[in-house]
Amino acid sequence: MTNYSKVVFGFFAILATMSVAGCSSNAKPEVVSAAPASAPAVSKKEVAPAPSDSTTKSSLEALERGESTATPTNSPLKDIYFDFDRYDLSAEARETLKANGNWLKANPSTVVQMEGHCDERGATEYNVALGAKRAQAAKDYLVTFGVPAERLSTISYGKELPVCAEHSEACWQKNRRDRFVIQPARPAA
Repeated sequence: MTNYSKVVFGFFAILATMSVAGCSSNAKPEVVSAAPASAPAVSKKEVAPAPSDSTTKSSLEALERGESTATPTNSPLKDIYFDFDRYDLSAEARETLKANGNWLKANPSTVVQMEGHCDERGATEYNVALGAKRAQAAKDYLVTFGVPAERLSTISYGKELPVCAEHSEACWQKNRRDRFVIQPARPAA
């Protein structure tokens, strides 16, 4: 079994264990109400073009293809970042989420998966749980902003799919993120 196969197998084994065992925390993310009425209107000319193939690949798919797990620069949805061992949304993260939310409102058929990521510090299981809380915090914010919950899903990769592999604070900050992946269009029912 290759090292890559071992990592992927171990990651999914952890996810399966966590889904059975569950994980809870008394800490609650800060939920900020963003009334849609106060959100700036999005004009048709602000709507980004249809996403390219590179904006619809998950971090795992990118890794499997030997590509970077970073969000492509041409993605209309931007990453948000977190402080160490935190999943609450900073003012900067909220501003980015508002911009992402405006784009999602202007593109109502778009479905997005939010990937929660962590830096390399801490146990794998802990980081998978923390990544899940980060992704859920972004989803909750977008829902309060007026994006329908059924268009949003979450997944956590913990520390397993870093953007940067150096052992420094600057690198770790890049890895503590939520990445927004545009999902393929669903067939009409």
